[in-house]
Amino acid sequence: MRLRFLTLLLLLPLLAQAQLYRWVDADGKVHYSDRVPASGAKNVQKQSLPAANASPAPLPYALQQAAGNFPVTLYTSEVCKDACVRARELLEKRGVPYSDVNVKDEVDIAQLKTLSGDIVVPVMTVGREVYKGFESGIYKTALDNAGYPTSSLLPAGVEARRPVAKPVPKAAPAAAGAEGTPAAAPQETADTAAPK
Repeated sequence: MRLRFLTLLLLLPLLAQAQLYRWVDADGKVHYSDRVPASGAKNVQKQSLPAANASPAPLPYALQQAAGNFPVTLYTSEVCKDACVRARELLEKRGVPYSDVNVKDEVDIAQLKTLSGDIVVPVMTVGREVYKGFESGIYKTALDNAGYPTSSLLPAGVEARRPVAKPVPKAAPAAAGAEGTPAAAPQETADTAAPK
């Protein structure tokens, strides 16, 4: 009996989009199946298990630890083409879960300036550290130091990017480059994205 129940529990994720039937047979035994029960079944209950109710696959432990201790946010804008695309590609190639903040208006620009001291995009934050512009070596070093894996460990179907509507105001730490070196030179500015 226990073996059947355990087998059912293991098969539930596979049945996530199927119909599940519960019924009682003539001997009073309860059965679960994805097939319509034979005639004579009592107390037949049909249940749907939509895939949307299935929880996403958990992140590997190393990735959970890095993301919990040093969350990554990338600030971009509509007018930032090459540098922002390369920054996103680097994060996605490494499978780094990150929040993508699209700087759109004067309020966003003011918050970006408070955060980084400038209106240059992209800006990446790793924990409390702020990196202006895009320089792949500096980004890689920052992610390495935070404990992010060098290649993607994201489970299938889990996206690294989480779009954010508005930046969340944060304390403004001094802008830093990798290992105390100056941050990359300004790449593109966000102020041209603001409506005039």
